[in-house]
Amino acid sequence: MLSRSVRSRIAMFSLTTALSFSIAAAQDAKPVVKPVSAKAAAAHAAGAPKPYNPPRLADGHPDLQGTYDAATMTPMERRAGSPLVLTKDEAAKLEDAAAARRAKGDESISPDRTAPPKGGDGSVGAAGNVGGYNAGWLDAGDKYNVVNGEIRASILVDPPDGRLPAMVPGAMQRGRGGFQARQPSSDAGENDPGLDRTPGAYDDPERRPLGERCLLGFGSTSGPPMLPNYFYNNLHQIVQTKDSVMILTEMVHDARTVRMNAEHLPKNIRLWLGDSVGHWDGDTLVVDTTNFTNKTRFRGSGENLHVVERFTRVNDHTLLYRFTIDDPTTWTKAWTGEYSWPATDGKIYEYACHEGNYALKDILKGARLREKEEAAGKSGKE
Repeated sequence: MLSRSVRSRIAMFSLTTALSFSIAAAQDAKPVVKPVSAKAAAAHAAGAPKPYNPPRLADGHPDLQGTYDAATMTPMERRAGSPLVLTKDEAAKLEDAAAARRAKGDESISPDRTAPPKGGDGSVGAAGNVGGYNAGWLDAGDKYNVVNGEIRASILVDPPDGRLPAMVPGAMQRGRGGFQARQPSSDAGENDPGLDRTPGAYDDPERRPLGERCLLGFGSTSGPPMLPNYFYNNLHQIVQTKDSVMILTEMVHDARTVRMNAEHLPKNIRLWLGDSVGHWDGDTLVVDTTNFTNKTRFRGSGENLHVVERFTRVNDHTLLYRFTIDDPTTWTKAWTGEYSWPATDGKIYEYACHEGNYALKDILKGARLREKEEAAGKSGKE
């Protein structure tokens, strides 16, 4: 029989040896992943946000139909060096300042005010300050746009600096002079920048802006790409079937038909709004538009303009509109923008604008009267 002291020493040696082997084994061993029951996995998944499942039409594709309000304070481009996302405080300050300007514009006008000078004062703005729309008629947007929970400082997201890419030399030269440079473009605004002194500016109706002639909504509201005009009439309505999608724009009542799963028209057929064909990429409607006429000239582009739009319903009340612009004859690279379209219960009313309206006739007539007055003034000085 071993003595108590010997048994104690053997026991201590055994324990020390066992601990040494256990520590070494633990250092060399790989972690063991225990299987998780289906019930536990389901419980974990229940805590995570579920992917949005949009309402669908009979063909199984998302129902994008409805009316959307594209009004926003978010500009196309942002200041050089500024970030894409605004903080809540930054956005609130800008929105509050805009609200204060609107409130100032909505103040009552004194009935004892003096009349504007005959022919206007020549200032930049509606009708040269002879009495255009006041703030009560405008709806330029009162909030910055939110995409993926981010308050956006620009619609442009690529290039990452939020600035349009440079134009190629040919496009720059095209814009410096000549007939093309004097022609209107689809993104031109409604306001005449004062009195245009360019020779012949009021001689030919085809020299007037496309919106002024009621051909296309000014500011590229009808697109493509479909952009906010920061003025008024901001609504778009989508009507959808299996074979086609119609997009109605409130400004100048432009209606664009997207032919689903179709081939583009022959290249010799050119259209004001281009030729739009669509297909589904998962739950996103992708619209590919080519065959523009060289009369559209979006931001100085030509008939080689190629626009790809993506319409995605992100929740029951919001559509995400994303577009990519490509024209190698105009820009050094393609560029992309995106902004949210909130759904609205507002109604689209007729925009009673048509080519040959009183305004166009009076614009040309007014130019002739001005020429006579200027000629009379010169002869009187001689």
